[in-house]
Amino acid sequence: MKIAILPGDGIGTEIVAQAVRVLGVLDLPFELETALVGGVAYEAHGHPLPESTLKLAQAADAVLFGAVGDWKYDTLERALRPEQAILGLRKHLGLFANFRPAICYEQLTHASSLKPELVSGLDILIIRELTGDIYFGQPRGRRESPDGAFKGAPEAFDTMRYSRPEIERIAHVAFQAARMRGKRLTSVDKANVLETFQFWKDIVTEVHAEYPDVVLDHMYVDNAAMQLVRAPKKFDVIVTGNMFGDILSDEAAMLTGSIGMLPSASLNAAGKGLYEPSHGSAPDIAGKNLANPLATILSAAMMLRFSLNQIAAADRIESAVQHVLASGLRTADIWSEGTAKVGTIQMGDAVVAALSGNITKKAIKG
Repeated sequence: MKIAILPGDGIGTEIVAQAVRVLGVLDLPFELETALVGGVAYEAHGHPLPESTLKLAQAADAVLFGAVGDWKYDTLERALRPEQAILGLRKHLGLFANFRPAICYEQLTHASSLKPELVSGLDILIIRELTGDIYFGQPRGRRESPDGAFKGAPEAFDTMRYSRPEIERIAHVAFQAARMRGKRLTSVDKANVLETFQFWKDIVTEVHAEYPDVVLDHMYVDNAAMQLVRAPKKFDVIVTGNMFGDILSDEAAMLTGSIGMLPSASLNAAGKGLYEPSHGSAPDIAGKNLANPLATILSAAMMLRFSLNQIAAADRIESAVQHVLASGLRTADIWSEGTAKVGTIQMGDAVVAALSGNITKKAIKG
C-alpha cells in the first residue's frame, strides 16, 4: 500500500509525523514516501506543487496531507501561493467528493460552544462537491486598473457554474452515504436566488428517484447555517456545492469543540483519496508542540477505511483516540478544567500506546 506523505507548511510537519507514527504500529505493509508541497515547495522548487510531488501523488494508492499556507506568501501572485497546491491535487487526481464528518465525542461535549444537550451524540457527515462552483467557474478576473493591480480597478468577477455530470455524481455519492447511515439526506442550495442552484436542486431531485429508501429534503444555505447552531442533530448527511460546503463544514467543525478534531477525505471515482485535517497550517503555533494531531490521525483512519480497505485497522485507530480522550488527555484547543493538558508529541505517544495496548497512568500523565 503506497502512501504519499505531504506534510506541507506550519504545523503540517508536526501533526503528520504523529499520524505516521500511528500507522507504523499497525503492522501493515505500507510504503511511505514524503515530498514537499505548499510554501516549502515554493521555497525549494519555485512552485507549490512541483512535478515530482504531483507524480508521487498520482502513483500512490492514497495521499496523507498536512496543511499549506503562511501569511508571508500572501504577496505572491495567486498561481504560486501555497493553497494552489491543494487545488492542483484535486484537479489532477480527479478528487470531486469531500467527506467532512462532524462528530462530538462524549468526552468533549462541554468543549463545544453550544449547550451540551444540543451536541451530545452529534454525528453529521457533510459532503462537499470539489470541482465546480464559483471556485472554478469561467470567466473570472478583474477589469484592470491603470497600474495593473487591484487598487483602483473598477470591478472583479467570478462565475458560478455547474455541469449536469458534476451534480449527478456528487448526488449519487451522497445518497449512497446516506443509505449506509440514517437514510436522511439534506441538499443545501440557494435555489430561490441562483439559477445554478435551481439546476442543482432539480438534478438532485431527479437522482433521488434511484434511492427511494432515502428521505431527501432541500434547504436554503442561510437556513442551513442557522439550523446547524440551532438544532444540529436534525441533520444526518448534508450535500452541497463547493463554496457552501467550504463554509458550512467549518461551522459544523466548531460544534464539536475544536476544528483540531475533524478529519476529512477527498475522493475520486475510483476511491483513491487525499486525506487531511480540516484545519489549516496555523503558522503562529508551528514548532511549539501545541497543535492537536488527532484530526490528522483520524484522517489516516479514514484513509485506511475508504482507500486502502483496511476497515479493522481504521476501527482500531478510532477506538484508540476515544480511549485517549476518555483517559483525560487534552491538547490546548480542547482542554478544560480537570483534564491533563499535553502537547502534540505527547498526544501522539498516547494514541500509539493505546493502539499497542500499553496505555498506563504514567503514559497518561506524560
